Amino acid sequence: MQIRIPIFSFLLCLLIFSAQAQEYSLLLKGGHVIDPKNNIDAVMDIALVGDSIASVAENIPENQAEKVVDATGLYVTPGLIDIHSHNFHGTEPDAYLSNSFTALPPDGFTFRVGVTTVVDVGGAGWRNFSTFKEQTIDQSKTRVLSFLNIVGSGMKGGAIEQNLQDMDGRMTGMLARQHPEIVGVKVAHYSGPEWKPVEEALIAAEMADIPVMIDFGGNIPPLSLESLLMERLRPGDIFTHTFAHVPGRIPIVDERGKVRPYVYEAQKRGVIFDVGHGGGSFLFRQAIPAMKEGFRPNTISTDLHTGSMNAGMKDQLNIMSKFLNMEMPLKEVITASTWKSAQVIQREELGHLSEGAVADIAVFSLQEGAFGFIDSEGFRMEGTQKLQCELTIRAGDVVYDLNGISRPPWIVE
Repeated sequence: MQIRIPIFSFLLCLLIFSAQAQEYSLLLKGGHVIDPKNNIDAVMDIALVGDSIASVAENIPENQAEKVVDATGLYVTPGLIDIHSHNFHGTEPDAYLSNSFTALPPDGFTFRVGVTTVVDVGGAGWRNFSTFKEQTIDQSKTRVLSFLNIVGSGMKGGAIEQNLQDMDGRMTGMLARQHPEIVGVKVAHYSGPEWKPVEEALIAAEMADIPVMIDFGGNIPPLSLESLLMERLRPGDIFTHTFAHVPGRIPIVDERGKVRPYVYEAQKRGVIFDVGHGGGSFLFRQAIPAMKEGFRPNTISTDLHTGSMNAGMKDQLNIMSKFLNMEMPLKEVITASTWKSAQVIQREELGHLSEGAVADIAVFSLQEGAFGFIDSEGFRMEGTQKLQCELTIRAGDVVYDLNGISRPPWIVE
C-alpha cells in the first residue's frame, strides 16, 4: 500500500523541522575570540539568540543558525567600552562640552570602531543631567553612561568650571543615586590651589558608591600629585590623562625619564590609570618611557570631542593600535578596552562574552604594514600593526559592517 503525503503537509513539516534546527539567530564562525573575563584566547564560535549570547564553543553547526558570519582570520571581542568621552552635544552657544557644539553625538563615532558603550565624563552636572538624558542617553543606539560633573552646571568651560560655590557633593550624590546611568563623578579643569573640587566629588562618590575620575591640575605651582594619588583617591578611583604633560600638573614620568615611584604604589593599591588621550593629553615622551619601564594603563579611552577626533587621537582603535606598537600585548589592549573598563565603572554585566550576556560584540582585523601614529605634540611614531573594525553587533543587531561580511552576495539572476 502506497502512502501519499500532500505536498502542503510535506512543506509544512520541512519548515517546522528547519525552524527547530535553527536554534540561533546569528552565528559568528571561526573567529579568534579574546574574552578576558572568561580567559578565552582561541578560535571559537559564538552563537546568539536575539539580543543575548547563547553559546561560545568550538564548531557550532552552521545549520543551527538563521545567519552565519564567517569570521575566519579575524579577532572577535566584547564590544569596546570607552570610559572617557564627551557626548553631551547640543546647540547652546559658549557652553563647551555641556549641551554644545564641541561634544559629539555618539552613534556616528562608536560603532565604526567597535565601541558599543561610551561614558560621557562631566558634560552634565546635577543641574542639567535631565537634558543630557533626554537628548543623548535616551536617543542613542550606543549605550551611553555618565560621570556627573562636580560642577552643578556641567563642563561649560571658563569661569563656570572655576565656581567653587557650584561644587556640591551632596546634590551630586543624591542625583547619582537616582539614575543607574550615572556611574561616577568627574573633576576637571579646575585651576585653583584648593582641594575642594576633589573633596566634594568624594562626598558624592561615597553617597552613591561610585568612583571619581580626576582630570587633575592647572594651578601654578601645581598641587601635589603624590598627595592626590596616595592620600585622597581611593582604590577604584580614576586618574585620567595618564600620559599628559601640561602646565600646572606634575607628569607621571619625571625629568630623568622615570615613572615616579609613588605612581607605581598608587596603581598597586588600586588607583586606576586611564589614558584619556584627547587633543592635548597624550605625549610619546611620557608614554614610551613608561611602557618601556613596565608601567601600563589600566584602561584605554579616547577623550573624544571635536578637538581630538581629527588630531592625533582619532578614535578608540587608533589609540589601541598605538599601545600595540608600544609592545602592549593584544590581549592586554583588549582587556583595557573591555572587561577592565566594565569593572571600573561597576557594570560587570558588560565587557565579556559569557553565555546569557548582552550580545555586544566587535570583530577586528589586524592589519600589518607601515603605519604612523601622532601624539598631542604633533610627533610621529612608526608602527607595523593597526586594528580595523570589520563588524559591530549591539544587543544582537549588526550595527556596522565594513565589508559586508554579514550580508549575502549579490548574484545576477
